[in-house]
Amino acid sequence: MAIKDSALRGYLLEESLAWLLRSSGYRLLVHENQDPVELVTDGETLRVRGRGALHQVDVLGEFTFTPAFSMPVRLFLEAKYYQDRCGLEIVRNAHGVVHDVNENFMADQGRGPRQRYKYSYALFSASGFTADAQKYALAHQISLVDLSGASFAWLLGHIGATASTLTVAQRHLTKPARFPVTWMRAELRRALGTSPLDLLPPAVVAGETFKQAATAAVTAFATVLRRRSEAELLLGFPSAPFILPLASEDHRRFLEYAEDRPDHTVRIRRRGMGTAAEWTLSPVDAVDAYELTFKLPEHIEEWISSIGEQERRRTVQVKEKFLSAITLYRVNGGGVRTYQLRYESSSLSRSEPAT
Repeated sequence: MAIKDSALRGYLLEESLAWLLRSSGYRLLVHENQDPVELVTDGETLRVRGRGALHQVDVLGEFTFTPAFSMPVRLFLEAKYYQDRCGLEIVRNAHGVVHDVNENFMADQGRGPRQRYKYSYALFSASGFTADAQKYALAHQISLVDLSGASFAWLLGHIGATASTLTVAQRHLTKPARFPVTWMRAELRRALGTSPLDLLPPAVVAGETFKQAATAAVTAFATVLRRRSEAELLLGFPSAPFILPLASEDHRRFLEYAEDRPDHTVRIRRRGMGTAAEWTLSPVDAVDAYELTFKLPEHIEEWISSIGEQERRRTVQVKEKFLSAITLYRVNGGGVRTYQLRYESSSLSRSEPAT
């Protein structure tokens, strides 16, 4: 059965994000052997037990740290690469899944205590989200991440080209075979090292001609990512009901500075106008040491830009209210390192613009 180009792009984007987030403090869960209580391997599909149903999951991460006064955290990661914005139905489905999974906890009579997890859901979109989707996500604590900014143009371009090549290659599948999505994901995870090799499914593909063409496309895509090994995506947790995807062209520059100063003040700048605006973070005392780029939710950008003469003041308000303290977690040397990036308007020179 043929697969849509948009679905292929979404799968490739999910695997790319799992790779870009490789040092952000979580490990991929890919098989029930990693947790026989909560996970179920159904053929080549991983499912998570909910209170009312089993839920298929493509990318599930378990954070290696546990926040204070909380339970261990697991994250559903879903990515959409549509031409149009993601709508309400996608976010509503995410809420239904994570709510049902978090409700799945009952005392095991006579079996002793059972580990419980806090499941969260992050939706990544290459083209943003509709207003209704954003409102619903905010109300139900679903994290929406917009990847439509310039920082991810290189990645989205390569994904689009690879998906087109795979779409053409599937014409050589032995009929009536389905497109081997699980095989494609496993090949990428082998090439990128994002999953334990002994838990990956065997490579079973219908059609030698297809396999050759598809393998070449997947290998070329993995090579592109590996060549940009300095690129990384760090998850920033601000004092706000959303997460920040902090893109870095060279994570080594961030580490060189932050390892000696894990808690430091930063300068935050907004570039561009309206919902196309991107923000940058850099240290106050060494602006050129590193730069992290991110986008804010569209409803915040729309509020900032809705009254032109108040745009500058509202930009500062957002910094002070939501971005005054951003926490990052990163795996480093076998442990988890915590960084605090603080915005303090008083730390900026009077000669520097506040925005």
